[in-house]
Amino acid sequence: MQQCRTENLFDLTQTMAAELFSGHTYPWEVLPLIKDYIRALGEKLSAEEYEKRGEDIWVAKSAKVFDSAYIGGPAIIGAGAEIRHCAFIRGSAIVGEGAVVGNSTELKNVILFNKVQVPHYNYVGDSILGFKAHMGAGSITSNVKSD
Repeated sequence: MQQCRTENLFDLTQTMAAELFSGHTYPWEVLPLIKDYIRALGEKLSAEEYEKRGEDIWVAKSAKVFDSAYIGGPAIIGAGAEIRHCAFIRGSAIVGEGAVVGNSTELKNVILFNKVQVPHYNYVGDSILGFKAHMGAGSITSNVKSD
């Protein structure tokens, strides 16, 4: 299981959620903690850089969110991120800097590190995607632990 340790899988300098992983050996250990972490982190975000939209939703002012996208809280959308047409963010989602959440992509209880791309018809649930990860069209990740 050594190869599955968080420090062997992820570059924690590439996520605003680095602190969440502290004290945890494996990445799946943080999945039940994402919702509360977002709420705590959101309250610390700079009002100069982030706009609070509704309850527990923080969107970087430099992010692009299409009018047809839905963002449910708690959620944080990082600087330069793009939330495209008909994206559906169900909540408990951290979208990293420069990340792309595309057309008809659904997120639930996720951490997307910086520059992650889930651009076309994806489902990402109960998952953590590392720096520059890219999912092909129609891909699904969810809460199945296979060990």
